[in-house]
Amino acid sequence: MSLQPPYRTLLFDLDGTLIDSIGLIFASYNHTLRVHRGEERDDDFWLAKLGTPLRSQLAEFTDDPLEVEAMATTYREHNHGLHDELVRPYDGVVELVRELDQRGTELGLVTSKSRRGARKGLDLIGVRDCFRTLICLEDVQQHKPHPAPVLAALERLSVAAEGAIYIGDSPHDLISGRAAGTATAAVAWGPFPRAELDACEPDHWLEHPSDLLALV
Repeated sequence: MSLQPPYRTLLFDLDGTLIDSIGLIFASYNHTLRVHRGEERDDDFWLAKLGTPLRSQLAEFTDDPLEVEAMATTYREHNHGLHDELVRPYDGVVELVRELDQRGTELGLVTSKSRRGARKGLDLIGVRDCFRTLICLEDVQQHKPHPAPVLAALERLSVAAEGAIYIGDSPHDLISGRAAGTATAAVAWGPFPRAELDACEPDHWLEHPSDLLALV
């Protein structure tokens, strides 16, 4: 059964949804591969895994846990060092989040990023105080596209899936939200081709962040 607006609880993905950090993410992965493997991969390779945890992506290159940790450290140092220089909010996102907060809409963040990285992104665009809960890498054992992160956000907020919507840019987001029982919205400004998101049958398409205001 499709859930219908108005939605009282809005859960957001971070990278590719609220902040344009995609170029930095791809550059950080390739920097890590150059340091540890002397190679790079094209954007399509990294895009396919975008939104899944860092270590699971790096584990594709080695089965040595110590090397995975070393690669993760290299990635984080590069990513965090350039973060504030290269990351920007998508047009209209900051205004949207602040408007929703002023309306009293319940907002949560659901990301596969570490809590430190998620806070860094939200602080950069000045909206961290608008979110009642952050579900990050450390908060769940299973990650998107598994429903666990979305379910954890609903539990933290003490709300049911009915009346909630998960907004994201990737198939992982849409599959996770659907499996958790929420409505889903795909954003048109993220890096994934529209056809890939259409295949996940989102309940709503957002061409611009302000489109979300009609759903609350």
